[in-house]
Amino acid sequence: MDRSEIQNILPHREPMLLVDEVTLQDGVSIGKYTVRGDEFFLQGHFPGNPVVPGVMLCEMMAQSSCLLVDVGEKADEKYTPYFTSMNKVRFKSKVQPGDTIVFHCTLLSKKEPFYFIKGEGFVGETMCVSGELSFAVIKE
Repeated sequence: MDRSEIQNILPHREPMLLVDEVTLQDGVSIGKYTVRGDEFFLQGHFPGNPVVPGVMLCEMMAQSSCLLVDVGEKADEKYTPYFTSMNKVRFKSKVQPGDTIVFHCTLLSKKEPFYFIKGEGFVGETMCVSGELSFAVIKE
């Protein structure tokens, strides 16, 4: 699924659409994002040594989980995902311009409208971020 197809699921648009592609493989939503270097969040974080802020990695991880949300028969209706918590989040390695980060997101449980996700993000073989996220998917 490319960016235009992702926009059919997520309401995010530039500059906050932070996933380039997503696939579903054996119940795991796999999202990818390549850091270009011109993103708004790199402008001051840090001058001369740009590093993707941890909170943006969490947002990328959450967006990468979009294929785990099942609105079933209501798929033609518009929904908005709202973060409700981030737990056990760990930052292991920095992510910089030119890096492609790959997220592996697994649905832990759901109790509608809440979804509970475990995610991990890697650049190559190196884990950069991990954590448990929850969000509510609310009809507009």
